[in-house]
Amino acid sequence: MNKRGHVLNAILLAIGVGFVLEPAADLETARTIIEISVPIVLGALFPDVDTAFGRHRKTLHNLPVLVVVFAYPFVFGNLQYVWIGVLSHYVLDVIGSKRGIALFYPLEREFGLPAGVTTSSDYADLVTVIITGVELAVFWGLNTALSGVEFDVLRFVRGLGL
Repeated sequence: MNKRGHVLNAILLAIGVGFVLEPAADLETARTIIEISVPIVLGALFPDVDTAFGRHRKTLHNLPVLVVVFAYPFVFGNLQYVWIGVLSHYVLDVIGSKRGIALFYPLEREFGLPAGVTTSSDYADLVTVIITGVELAVFWGLNTALSGVEFDVLRFVRGLGL
């Protein structure tokens, strides 16, 4: 996907996630959307920083980077929603693009689906909106299935002996 597609995806994702988390469509919903929008958009743009250094779709487009960004809020107490943008960026590049990404970098093999479009395609925005809809449906399903489940990540990690 192109940068416009990643921003479009992140904005739509932030709005959708905001409604999933606060479905009342009131002031609290608006506050939630505003609160998560900046981190999700920043996360969606972060992987493309590797266009300025390293190798694009390799250096910052891989699972170790996603793990670090996901773990960051548990260690430092901020940037809770950035990982959603990063993960969404990966999903768009794997599913929506013809090229794919090097998920296990520094291994060079890129993973993607042959059904994607080129970044300059007239259908890139449509593919982005469709993928965003699927992402939101998955998020809603997970949120619904896990609502009421108490999960203390730090206690879980300590239980693993880490």
